[in-house]
Parts: sequence; structure tokens; C-alpha cells
Amino acid sequence: MPDQSNKRWLLPDGVQETLPPDARAVESLRFSILQNFHRWGYDLVMPAMIEYIDSLLTGTAHSLDTRTFALVDQLSGKQMGVRSDMTPQVARIDAHLLADDARQQRVSRLCYCGHLLHAIGDGITSSRTPLQIGAEIFGSDSISADVEVVSLMVSTLHAVGLREASIDIGHVGIFRSLVKNTDLDSEQENRLFDMLQRKSIPDLQAYLQQLPLSDRLAEQLCQLAMLNGDISIVDEARELYSDAGDEMVAALDYMYEVVQSLQQKYPATLINCDLSELRGYSYHTGLVFAAFLPGQGREIARGGRYNDVGKVFGNARPATGFSADLLDLYQLGGAGAQFEPGILVPDDDDAALVDLIEQLREAGERVVVDLTRGKSNATDQQCNRIVLQSKGSWIVNEV
Repeated sequence: MPDQSNKRWLLPDGVQETLPPDARAVESLRFSILQNFHRWGYDLVMPAMIEYIDSLLTGTAHSLDTRTFALVDQLSGKQMGVRSDMTPQVARIDAHLLADDARQQRVSRLCYCGHLLHAIGDGITSSRTPLQIGAEIFGSDSISADVEVVSLMVSTLHAVGLREASIDIGHVGIFRSLVKNTDLDSEQENRLFDMLQRKSIPDLQAYLQQLPLSDRLAEQLCQLAMLNGDISIVDEARELYSDAGDEMVAALDYMYEVVQSLQQKYPATLINCDLSELRGYSYHTGLVFAAFLPGQGREIARGGRYNDVGKVFGNARPATGFSADLLDLYQLGGAGAQFEPGILVPDDDDAALVDLIEQLREAGERVVVDLTRGKSNATDQQCNRIVLQSKGSWIVNEV
């Protein structure tokens, strides 16, 4: 029988762990980003890793059902789920925080960071255990709130060192305004949505011919996949969709104002208008956005507006936010990590040595007690200094 012991250390596909010295660097990055969120006025929350499945997958979170691990609670017998996205949890927290009428009008800014578990790989990264970090605004349906969230995302990417990132801006109301008065069923709408996302023009054109749509509407839908560029694209869209109704006009105007504001704040950042940008179409209700790096086809951060997400928790509130995988940001930032050199001290109970160790640690030094009793040198124990006894005193020497 083959020996399987050498395979026991292997992790499941898509599951990763972070080792020294990267783990400390990731933790430092996490603290830095959360401190930046704090400076912008966001309060940290720590949702539970598991919840009852009907709470995790309520409302807009139904789009997560295929990615959520389910298990049975041995205490209650109820079905539970391991979170695959923290956004619905934060929406529930907001709804509970604002349970009393006196606080209904308050704008809440909440942020979070924690591991997720995906049954299948996420769209942002192939990891099934991403470390999600993000921020949400509840209680404001203003353009200023969306601009703030996108700005915070840009600020976060800049802090990580990803200043070359570009931002794609879209609005799900554009696509919805075109299909809402058609006879398309959900399957046809989903296929159309998928082709638009992939910008598969030949497939899109062929499929549109099979649908019960007027030539004018079919052409307008096909043009969505081609309307991608700077802010002038919005003006082109206004002409092309001049007969599409008030919802279309409102969505285009909203996009234009957001992009214009962002360009004023971040003139060096490429802001791209993409009318077929529909990520999160199943739960987003307005503006959607994603960040990309040059030469890469996958987004590194994403977000959008998802109004009334708290309705199922008894408190329908406008909401907008963004999130990213912190581990992904760390790897893309490319800063690298090195062990912080420490001070190697003998394994000795001498009172003077104990006092010196305490003083060094209080001063912020990394102090390592040599449990090998000299069998392993200072360099092997990531130390560049060593404590020696000289003339009855303990002194720190360079290695």
C-alpha cells in the first residue's frame, strides 16, 4: 500500500496559507489600510465566520449560493453557511445598528477585513480563501457617496503601490432600461448579459437576431459592447439612446457626474467608461466599478451601489461600497518581505540578563532566546546581533 504520509501536508486546491515573513507583511498592510479607512471616517466591524444559511443568502446574497459552503449546526440542527462574502453581513449589521427610529437618517460608514471560504474560485482571484477587505456606506443615495467610495478604493490602491491602476465605470441601469420592456425571459436575458460581459460581438450579433426584438433595440444592445472609452463615450451614448427613456438618461447623467468628479480628484488615474460593465448585475442597482492593472484582464478591486440591501433585515437603506482581496493586493504590490533581524540572547536566568531582555523588548526590539544553546548560530535564527557577557555585564554586539 502506497505511503500517503508525504501528502498529508498538501492543502486543497485553491486554499493557501501565508508563511513568514510574508504573514507579518500582510498583517502590516492590513493595519495600514484599515487605519486609512479610519481616517476617512469608517468604523471597523468583525462579522462572524458562520451564520445560519437563510441569513447569509438573504436578498442580494442569493447570487452567492453556489459559492457558499453549507453545514449542519450540531446544537440546533439548522443549516449554517461559511461566509463567501462579507458585504451582506455588514448590511445586516447596519440594519441592526439602526434599529431604532431616532437613528434612521444616520449615514453609516463601515469597514471590514476577514477570510472568506468559497466552494469555487472567486472571479477576482482563483483563491478559495481570499482575505477580503472593504468599506461600505449606508444611508446615502447621493452621487457624493459613490464618488467617495471609488476615491477610497483609488486611495487604497495607491497606498499599496498600485498607482498605475485604471478604473472602469459602468451603470447597470443602462442595460436594465433597454431590456425591461421586452419579452425576454430570464434565461435569454442572462445569455445576453454574459455575451455583453465577454464583449463577444459576433456571438452577440448572431444571438440578437434570434430574439424577439426590434432592429432598433437589437442594434442598441449590440452597441453597448462597443461603447468603451473616455468620458466622451457618455455623450455618444446620449445620442444613440435618445429614445430609450428617462431611466437611461438618468443612468448616463449619473455616470458622467461621477467620472467628471473622479477625474478632477485623480487626474493621473485613467478613468474608463464601459457601458457593458455589468459585474454584480444580479444585485447591484446603479453605479458599478472595477480596478485593473495594465496588461491584466482581471479586476483587482470592485464595487458598486446596491440599494435596499437591508430590506430583508427590516431596514431598507441605500448602500454603496467596494472590496478587494488583501492577499492579492499584497502580491501585486510587489514590495516583498524580509525577516526583521533580531537580537540573540543566551538561555540564562541571570537577573541582569532578564532585565536587559525586558528593556530591549519594551524598546521595540525583536529578542530571541537561544534555545539551541549555541548549536545554531545567530544568522540561522534571523539575528544580526547577539548578547554576550563581558566583565560582569551583558552587552549587545553585532554579529
